[in-house]
Parts: sequence; structure tokens; C-alpha cells
Amino acid sequence: MENICGYLMKYTNLVTGWQYRYFVLNNDAGLLEYFVNEQSRHLKPRGTLQLAGAVISPSDEDSHTFTVNAASGEQYKLRATDAKERQHWVSRLQICTQHHTEAIGKNNPPLKSRSFSLASQGSANSPGVQRRPSQNAVSFFNVGHHRLPTGKRVPIMQPDHLVDVREMMSQAEGQQRDLIRSIECLPASGHLTSLDQDLLMLKATSMATMNCLNDCFHILQLQHASQQKGSLPAGTTVSWLEPKISLANHFKNGAAQNFPAEINKPASVREEQSIAEPCQLTREPEEINPDEELEDICDDKEDDLGAVEEQRSVILHLLSQLKLGMDLTRVVLPTFILEKRSLLEMYADFMSHPDLFIAITNGGSAEERMIRFVEYYLTSFHEGRKGAIAKKPYNPIIGETFHCSWRMPKSNVATDGGTSSSAHTPSEQVTLPKDPGDQAEPDYYTVKFVAEQVSHHPPVSGFYAECVERSMCVNAHVWTKSKFLGMSIGVTMVGEGVLHLLEHGEEYTFSLPCAYARSILTVPWVELGGKVNINCAKTGYSASINFHTKPFYGGKLHRVTGEVKQNMTNTVVCRVQGEWNSVLEFTYNNGDTKNVDLTKLSVTRKRVRPLEKQGPFESRRLWQHVTESLRDGDIDKATEHKRALEERQRNEERLRAETETPWCTKYFLKDGDGWVYHKPLWKTVCAAQTQQTDSN
Repeated sequence: MENICGYLMKYTNLVTGWQYRYFVLNNDAGLLEYFVNEQSRHLKPRGTLQLAGAVISPSDEDSHTFTVNAASGEQYKLRATDAKERQHWVSRLQICTQHHTEAIGKNNPPLKSRSFSLASQGSANSPGVQRRPSQNAVSFFNVGHHRLPTGKRVPIMQPDHLVDVREMMSQAEGQQRDLIRSIECLPASGHLTSLDQDLLMLKATSMATMNCLNDCFHILQLQHASQQKGSLPAGTTVSWLEPKISLANHFKNGAAQNFPAEINKPASVREEQSIAEPCQLTREPEEINPDEELEDICDDKEDDLGAVEEQRSVILHLLSQLKLGMDLTRVVLPTFILEKRSLLEMYADFMSHPDLFIAITNGGSAEERMIRFVEYYLTSFHEGRKGAIAKKPYNPIIGETFHCSWRMPKSNVATDGGTSSSAHTPSEQVTLPKDPGDQAEPDYYTVKFVAEQVSHHPPVSGFYAECVERSMCVNAHVWTKSKFLGMSIGVTMVGEGVLHLLEHGEEYTFSLPCAYARSILTVPWVELGGKVNINCAKTGYSASINFHTKPFYGGKLHRVTGEVKQNMTNTVVCRVQGEWNSVLEFTYNNGDTKNVDLTKLSVTRKRVRPLEKQGPFESRRLWQHVTESLRDGDIDKATEHKRALEERQRNEERLRAETETPWCTKYFLKDGDGWVYHKPLWKTVCAAQTQQTDSN
């Protein structure tokens, strides 16, 4: 790992504000140092941060700012000149941080599990919370691994000092328990109650404080032990230690839920746990006939705030165990915050306007096709939300699939100035061979969709949609990374999609914005943020779209701006502004404008096979018992079914690891860093063209 250096802006205080400073990343020592300027680099640094156990977090306020939160509690708020430079610094800092954190974790034994009860004996208002087992706290905190000048010795802490610290910690824990007991003894109704939101917050934050103090105390013990054993060997490398937190009992209404023994579980749960997944037997692709699919009548709007209000104490307890920047990929969240559908089905809802999707290829010019794609892209997000409240779709099980389709009357699809696609020359058209037994051509287009969870760690989903009649398809893969940001949760959509317009030989690459669940302690809501790019290498057209997050003071919600540009001439041919869930305004370079009111756009219902015809790993059948329980408001039963599915997945993953058996995907194949559908339309078209050439 080479060292990097350069100028960054550092936020000092409200008076001084931002100042340019010269930063040096010392990979060998695991230090981030800064100087007044480059010329003073040979002098003593103005400041130094140990990176072992630090958290590097890109800011969501803009694309230039990021923070370095050291395990010691010190924080640097930094700003790069642009998004590319920020990404470079963040990536290198994260690599260095991970390396030195792993080295410390490798050379210190795991901490013993410990419990810390919040609730007093017999309390009815607060859950009997058991503190999570420690996850080797040195993987999150700095343990004082400094390089000292030759000849200087590290002062060794005396054991009796640790005894004194332990005694003070015990006193603090006792006082904290007394505080909790005093809060819980308050009446359940009246002016000041035990369920007062400020008091619940006090309970959660006091718990978090004691957790941190306990971790710090154990770090002191580990530091003392490591100083006695000597320094760490050079070149130490270990595999990354992922934090794992679970609310094992999924508390409900302030009481721990005790699930029945295996013999008393419903048959559906035992069935969920016993479904086998032999790679050779069940991973063969299945061709879904769209004629078997029926128009979806399911309408699960997520507009009930009651459950979240009732479960506020559970959310506070969960927050008390999280750290800023923590990856939430393996955090088990309470069942009551779940949507009644899988993430794979949510991706399908991005295709709820198939008329706009199909109309892209009907554009009469490369410029118009890019603008149509931007219009479709910006109108695809609002239907992905099933209500004002932010809830989380089910995390797909590895091997889970979702199939659906849409039928769109041809008369409803916009053409280029009234001309249909048949206006293209024969050389531009791509036709597929027809079955001699085919009947008359239907008066509608069919868009087929398939999604599959191709990986569990990391959680990667692949999805593919095609319209054979219009010779167009889209292939994408998405890796969701969730992080805890304090009073919000950020979800980064890592991956890429490619739209293929085979009629024109064009490919449009695109990415997805980040999503944020805000105000998670009150009424959670979703906003999108970040910059996405759309590019077509063949035509030289590109689009840059910014999803703006709401500033702290003032500003509009859900604002989006963008522009379509011809790269060769650097000419902006179209600008767009508005809200991605309300009204969008397109302004063209000739002065014309077009308004798109998303609230008035017709949504085409998807077509899905009935449950009895679905395979055991198709989303709706796989999660049907969880969904039914959530619809009935039975959180306990929903949690039980969810746990059964997750436990089965863990057991299968463990078995594959023991037998060194790789996972076999069903519909998607690994292609470099991405995933591609096994029978994409462009392969079918190429085969058809080759067949036509051979016959001639």
C-alpha cells in the first residue's frame, strides 16, 4: 500500500471555518497526518489520527465532504475538490483502516460475552434487554498501537489501576440501573410517564454510553496484555471481521417474545426449515409462460404508522447498540418495520410505466432516445414506494427469484411524431424467427421481468427485463450497502445497469441513486440522494442527474435536476428539474418545455403467476406466511416465519462452506464484476441473424 498525500479542506470551527491543509496518509503506521502546507511536511504534524478502528464516512450533504471518525473519539471533517478526489481518499483510507483494524483483531483474543440488563426484576414496561455479545471491540476501537522513537519504552499500566477502573465502572453501572429503575417506576399515564419519548431516549443513550465504557475498559485490558507480550509481528494480515448484531427475540411492545419449541411450530414453519436446495436438481432455469400470469390484484399500501409508534422502545434499544458508519448488512431488524414484499419485487416496480420504457426505442434520433430514457428513468422511482412511511422490503434469500410481466396496448406507446418503428430501413430492423404455428400478432407489447438473488454476502440482486417485439432489454445487478448515520439510515446501490436497443445497436449504461430513511425515531420517510450518470458510447450522448437531499434549513424535498449533453460538442440539449415523486419539467435547447405529472401517470399492473403455480423459491410463495401474518397484524407469527427462513439460509450456507460446495445461480451468470442474464435478448438476436445469413 503506497502512501498518498495532497491538499484537503479541513473544518476547524464556526469562527475559522474551512482551511486548506496538507494531508499525508501513512499506510505503514496506520496514521492520517496533516500539516499547514506541503513545505512544512518535514516538521511535526499539526494533527494525527490513528486509523485502526476508525470509521470513514462520505457525507450525504454534498459529493465533496467526508469524515474520519477515530476510535479515540476525535473527528476530522474534510472536503475534497470534487467527487472523484473524495472517492480516491475515502477508498484509500478505508483500505488502510481495514488493514490495521484486522491486524489488531488478529493478535488479540475475542472478548468474552457479557450481559447488561436494563430492566429491573419484574418490570412490565421495559423489555428484558440482554446486551449483545462483544464483537472483539478492538476491531472498532484503537488500542494505542503507536510507533515510538528508538530507546523509549511504553509505560506499562499497573494491574491495580485496572482494578480501580473496574470499581468505578461498577459504580457507574449501578447508578445507570437506578436511573432505569426510576424511569420504569413512573406511572403508565399522566403528565410524566415511563413511556415518555425523552425518557426512552435517555434510557437508550445511557445504555449506549455504558456499552462504550465497557468496550473501552476491555481495550485497556487488551492493551495491557499486548504491551506485556510485545509488539505485533510485521506483515500481519487477517480476514475482515464483520460486526453481527441480532435482536434474537424481536421484542414486541416492551416484552421479550418467547417462541414455542420446534415441536409446537406451525407446519408451514417446519416446511420452511426443511426445504432442501440440491444444486443439481433445482437450479435449472425455468421458462415462464406469460400467458400463465394474471393481473396482480395485491395492493399492500404501507400507510399504517401505529406499529412504529408502538415499537418506539425497540427502535431506541436497537439504536443504542449501533455505531456511526456501521454496516447494517448483517443486522437483524425487527419484523414490524418490514414491507409486505421482497426487495426483488420492489425492483420490478421500477417497470410500472412500460409504455415509457418501450417508447425509448421509438425515438427518431439518438438525442430523442437519450431524452426518452431520462424521462423513463426519472419516472420509475415513485411507484417503488408503497406509502409515505419508510419501511424495508424483505432481504431476499439466496436463490430467491421473482417473475412478472406487463402487457401494454401498442396504441398507448408513443412513437416518433406519429411514425412507428416500421419507418426504419430494413438494414436497421432486427427480427426474430417466428414459429410457423404462431397466431396473428397480438395488439399489445409484452415486457417480461426476472430477478434473482445471486449472492448473500455481499447481498447482490440481478434483474433483467425484455420486450422481444421491440428488440430491447435491460440487464442490471445491484449490491445494497446499508449504513447507520445517526438519526437516519443510508442505503448505497452499488452496481450498474445496461439498456440495449438492438434496433439501433445502442447501449445505455446507468447507475442508481442512494436512498435514505430519515427521522427513524419519529415518522420515517424516504429520500433519494447522489449523482447518477447515463452514457451511450455509440451516440456520444450522456446525462447527468442529481438527486438532492433536503438541506438542514429550508429547501424542497425530493428535488432532482439534470441535463442531457452531446459529449462531442459539449452542448446541453435538454435540462430537467422538479421532484422525482411529483412534477418534472423538461426544457429543450429550442426553448420548448414539457411537464410530466407523476401523480397522474397511469400505472400498469404487473402480471404474476398464482401462488400455487409458483416454485418454492419464488418471492411471493417463499415469503407468503410472513406476508399473511403482517397483513393480519400478527407480528409474533411473522417474526417466527421470518426467523425460520433466515435460519434455513444460515444452515445451508454453513453446509456449503463445510463441504466447499459453490453456490449455483439459476438465471444469472457471473461476468467480471457483474452478473448477466443467461439468455439475454442480444444473444438471441445474434443467433437469429446468423441463422438468416446462413440460410441466404
